[in-house]
Amino acid sequence: MQKSSIGHWKAASRKLKKLQKNYSTSERPVPRDAYLAVLEACAANRLNGARASEPARKIIEDMATFNYEIPQELANICVVSSIGPGPGGTHDNCGGIDTALAMVAAIESTQEEGSESILTDASYSKLVSALAKDGAVEEAELVLRSMVVEKLFTPALDTFADVAKAAAQWDGHAEDVLQVLTYAKAAGYELDNIAAVETGRELLASGVIAAEKMDNLALGLRLLTAASKAEGCAPDTGDDLVASSSSAAQRASTLIHKRAIGKACDDNNWKLAVKLLELMPKRSLSPATSVWRRVLATCCKNEKSRKATAILLDWITLAGEGKAEKPPVSAFNTVVNTCEVCGEEELTVKVLDVMRDTLESEGNIVTFNIALKRLAKLGNTMGCEAILIGMLKEGLEPNVVSYTTAVGACAKEGMKNPAMASTWLERMRVRDVKPNFHTYNTALAACLDGKLESTFIASKIATEMIEDAEYEIACGLKVRYMYLHIRDYSSFNEQCSLNQHTFFYLYFKGSCRP
Repeated sequence: MQKSSIGHWKAASRKLKKLQKNYSTSERPVPRDAYLAVLEACAANRLNGARASEPARKIIEDMATFNYEIPQELANICVVSSIGPGPGGTHDNCGGIDTALAMVAAIESTQEEGSESILTDASYSKLVSALAKDGAVEEAELVLRSMVVEKLFTPALDTFADVAKAAAQWDGHAEDVLQVLTYAKAAGYELDNIAAVETGRELLASGVIAAEKMDNLALGLRLLTAASKAEGCAPDTGDDLVASSSSAAQRASTLIHKRAIGKACDDNNWKLAVKLLELMPKRSLSPATSVWRRVLATCCKNEKSRKATAILLDWITLAGEGKAEKPPVSAFNTVVNTCEVCGEEELTVKVLDVMRDTLESEGNIVTFNIALKRLAKLGNTMGCEAILIGMLKEGLEPNVVSYTTAVGACAKEGMKNPAMASTWLERMRVRDVKPNFHTYNTALAACLDGKLESTFIASKIATEMIEDAEYEIACGLKVRYMYLHIRDYSSFNEQCSLNQHTFFYLYFKGSCRP
């Protein structure tokens, strides 16, 4: 008692041990006052830097054995002070989680069932956080459950956040994060409000990470939506702060949105796909080029030209800010084609102008073909000719689609021009582009104006069509013959130095006109 009164906890502990060993009996145990005196000496100055944690643990266990009452304040000081920031919850290799757990078990053994807990929620919370940070997720979750369900405590949000964060780091503990969220709700927290504080955002971010690992897209989006409703986050929003709280949360949020958009596009739900895409920049998430293209394609598939144009312009804006890659030419072509189908000529011109400013290019052959189609619908043969000249200036060789579309301008009802249609066929052959049956049928349709001169032109076009058809049939027969010939004579490669492909090429080149 004297050593304890002057704070010599080491000497007091040794004398207490000697007293227990040499003079204490079951009929006459060491008095409670002696235990309390030494325990108070040990507990001073946070268990003397946790160095007195082991003697304190032994005293608490001995007091529990003799069913001595342990003062609440002293019990909580011992448990809390035995946990430090080091590995295993130690403090300079003293104390630790195991010591604290032993104290808790001894203290709880002295309590009657249904009685109020001696230990406070702060003591349990520190133990839970230490377990979580040490990687003991299951043990931390069990203690947390006991706090909420059995002891009816309301732990601070950082306790839930610590456990959830530890569980989210491991693939096998993703479901434990959801359980922690359930305990938080059971403790009285509302998910729609907790994003107002940093620890609440950490808890929600862990939930988003777990949802991505479990591929539970609905849950991930639900948590971000709940965060967006929190007040007190201005000038930012809760969902933005949650999604950008860490690199892991940002990655999980991006993947959740990407997969959800992909599923919406697969279901042809363009409204949902657009909504999710619009949410990504608001949450500081950068959509990949593939995501932009999928949403654009879905809108264009449903002939939503105005929405597709708006998305393309948003994409260009973000690209200008360095938050996305520039849209490729194919994206512009898709939108322009949809505007043409929907009859939105003003939007068509606007998108083409924006493409020219963004990519510093007139586009590719698909772009020119779309422009040709627009002019062909109007019967503007001169405009089509100008487009084709522009293609050649850009170094693009018009294909059969380009020429067929130009021929279509000559077949416009009320503006038929059979002579020009025949001229386009001649120009095709000069450029070594072979007309197909669509080209010939369109050219013949241009001759149906009821004039005698048009009949002669139609006869000439029909003759050329038959010659080309016979040529294709002859070539097809020769190819079939050569295939059978080479198949039947499998030793051909051994008899000469040419392989089958070379033999095919030489024979076909010599047999057919250039």
